[in-house]
Amino acid sequence: MADKPVPLPQQRLMDVKLGQLPSWLAARNFTPNGIIGALCKGHDRYFNKYINVKKGGIAGVAMFVAGYVVLSYVWEYDHIKHDRWRKYH
Repeated sequence: MADKPVPLPQQRLMDVKLGQLPSWLAARNFTPNGIIGALCKGHDRYFNKYINVKKGGIAGVAMFVAGYVVLSYVWEYDHIKHDRWRKYH
Protein backbone atom coordinates (compact mmCIF):
# COMPACT_ATOMS: atom_id res chain seq x y z
CA MET A 1 0.00 0.00 0.00
CA ALA A 2 2.56 2.52 -1.11
CA ASP A 3 1.53 6.05 -1.91
CA LYS A 4 0.84 6.92 -5.51
CA PRO A 5 3.74 8.62 -7.28
CA VAL A 6 3.27 12.37 -7.46
CA PRO A 7 3.50 13.93 -10.94
CA LEU A 8 6.65 15.99 -11.46
CA PRO A 9 4.92 19.41 -11.72
CA GLN A 10 3.22 18.85 -8.35
CA GLN A 11 6.34 17.76 -6.45
CA ARG A 12 8.04 20.04 -3.98
CA LEU A 13 11.45 21.42 -4.80
CA MET A 14 13.10 19.34 -2.08
CA ASP A 15 11.65 16.15 -3.59
CA VAL A 16 12.93 16.83 -7.11
CA LYS A 17 16.13 15.08 -8.15
CA LEU A 18 18.90 17.10 -9.75
CA GLY A 19 18.38 15.54 -13.19
CA GLN A 20 14.66 16.39 -13.08
CA LEU A 21 15.23 20.04 -12.13
CA PRO A 22 15.09 21.58 -15.64
CA SER A 23 11.83 19.85 -16.52
CA TRP A 24 10.39 20.74 -13.09
CA LEU A 25 11.29 24.41 -13.63
CA ALA A 26 9.76 24.32 -17.11
CA ALA A 27 6.50 23.08 -15.60
CA ARG A 28 6.28 26.00 -13.14
CA ASN A 29 3.83 28.82 -13.71
CA PHE A 30 5.82 32.06 -13.99
CA THR A 31 2.89 34.31 -14.87
CA PRO A 32 2.03 37.09 -12.40
CA ASN A 33 -0.99 35.13 -11.18
CA GLY A 34 1.15 32.02 -10.73
CA ILE A 35 3.77 33.90 -8.72
CA ILE A 36 1.14 35.54 -6.53
CA GLY A 37 -0.53 32.15 -6.00
CA ALA A 38 2.81 30.59 -5.00
CA LEU A 39 3.48 33.42 -2.54
CA CYS A 40 -0.01 33.04 -1.04
CA LYS A 41 0.47 29.28 -0.72
CA GLY A 42 3.85 29.78 0.96
CA HIS A 43 2.39 32.33 3.36
CA ASP A 44 -0.48 30.00 4.24
CA ARG A 45 1.90 27.09 4.87
CA TYR A 46 4.11 29.27 7.10
CA PHE A 47 1.11 30.65 8.98
CA ASN A 48 -0.40 27.23 9.58
CA LYS A 49 2.93 25.74 10.67
CA TYR A 50 4.19 28.41 13.05
CA ILE A 51 1.36 30.81 13.91
CA ASN A 52 -1.90 28.90 13.78
CA VAL A 53 -0.84 25.84 15.78
CA LYS A 54 -3.53 23.41 16.86
CA LYS A 55 -2.19 22.73 20.31
CA GLY A 56 -0.26 25.17 22.37
CA GLY A 57 1.42 24.76 25.69
CA ILE A 58 3.55 26.54 28.20
CA ALA A 59 6.64 26.33 25.97
CA GLY A 60 5.73 29.34 23.82
CA VAL A 61 4.89 31.49 26.82
CA ALA A 62 8.07 30.38 28.61
CA MET A 63 10.22 31.28 25.59
CA PHE A 64 8.56 34.69 25.39
CA VAL A 65 9.15 35.39 29.09
CA ALA A 66 12.76 34.16 28.93
CA GLY A 67 13.40 36.37 25.90
CA TYR A 68 11.87 39.34 27.70
CA VAL A 69 14.07 38.75 30.77
CA VAL A 70 17.24 38.49 28.69
CA LEU A 71 16.36 41.53 26.59
CA SER A 72 15.52 43.69 29.61
CA TYR A 73 18.78 42.65 31.29
CA VAL A 74 20.74 43.64 28.19
CA TRP A 75 18.96 47.00 28.04
CA GLU A 76 19.62 47.75 31.73
CA TYR A 77 23.15 46.28 31.95
CA ASP A 78 24.94 49.66 32.10
CA HIS A 79 22.69 50.80 34.94
CA ILE A 80 23.11 47.50 36.81
CA LYS A 81 26.89 47.56 36.25
CA HIS A 82 27.26 50.98 37.92
CA ASP A 83 25.08 50.04 40.89
CA ARG A 84 27.23 47.07 41.96
CA TRP A 85 28.98 47.34 45.28
CA ARG A 86 32.70 47.39 44.77
CA LYS A 87 35.44 46.80 47.26
CA TYR A 88 37.60 49.53 45.73
CA HIS A 89 35.96 52.72 44.51
